[in-house]
Amino acid sequence: MALYEHVFLARQDLSQQQVDALVEQYKGVITANGGSVGRIENWGLKSLTYRVKKNRKAFYTLMDITCPPAALNEMERQMGLSEDVLRFLTIKVEAHEEGASAMMQKREERSERGGFGDRDRGPRSFGDRDRGDRGPRSFGDREGGDRGPRRPREGVEGGAE
Repeated sequence: MALYEHVFLARQDLSQQQVDALVEQYKGVITANGGSVGRIENWGLKSLTYRVKKNRKAFYTLMDITCPPAALNEMERQMGLSEDVLRFLTIKVEAHEEGASAMMQKREERSERGGFGDRDRGPRSFGDRDRGDRGPRSFGDREGGDRGPRRPREGVEGGAE
């Protein structure tokens, strides 16, 4: 049998008990079709990046599933028909992760791996660029700039009238 990680998003106006009932319902579908459900993680109510079916938040749930493809197809079919499930994603994996998923790890544990703030950028500050052998900048609109002194425009005498 194949191994899968399945995440689904449930509507924000459901209670945690209703989300647990959905998990049990889909767990029953998998076991009835010859599969088994391992770890189940409720990630809780999280904000969505953009609205999905008029919802700004959703309950996230992860399920580790071992089942034949027919059982997974039936569960996904039922999720597609359910109004309580906003989105779902199933990924085939080689082996299930041991321990807590990345979403359930404490923030401190995740920060030990390093992130954007841990990069060593050195003592440089804003505006400190290595300009190499370039001298000071010169601007062409100054008197005696790159192109020499300005000439008066042809056809114009003295100034604007």
